[in-house]
Amino acid sequence: MPRRPSTGFEPIAAADARLLILGSLPGRRSLELQQYYGQPRNAFWSILAAVTGVAADAEYAARSAGLIAAGIAVWDVIAAAHREGSLDSRIERESVRVNDFACFFERHPHIVRVLFNGKTAESLYRRHVLPVLNSRERAIELIPLPSTSPANAAAPLPARRAAWERAIRATSAV
Repeated sequence: MPRRPSTGFEPIAAADARLLILGSLPGRRSLELQQYYGQPRNAFWSILAAVTGVAADAEYAARSAGLIAAGIAVWDVIAAAHREGSLDSRIERESVRVNDFACFFERHPHIVRVLFNGKTAESLYRRHVLPVLNSRERAIELIPLPSTSPANAAAPLPARRAAWERAIRATSAV
């Protein structure tokens, strides 16, 4: 019996979003919950709480609404891929199918900045997405950020939080 790939979610986004945050592919816990960043130890929602004003432990719908109200969209680079477990290092690169970013940017023309939640999201975007975008879409500012994943022990949480908050707050000035 063939294995089924992990499949990502629809974006959280309003047409007037100015900032797009991209991850790679939802992990096991996120897939179980059908929620972006569902792993409770992932720092994503606690970091975004400082920007949106919505508590990290609020209902998922409230957290999503807080992102939309703040002009923030969330999506993943990968639409589907094979992966054992939740680590990006376990994504089978030859199985990667990326999301349709040309269509996304057409529907969300106010995006001025893309933040990458970790190196995998950035490298996949640069390799698979950037070459097929039009010149306006290629000109969108790209900002790599440290992963919010609990597997990212390279940077302490306060440093990651500060980097994320700077990048998000700078978007409102653009």
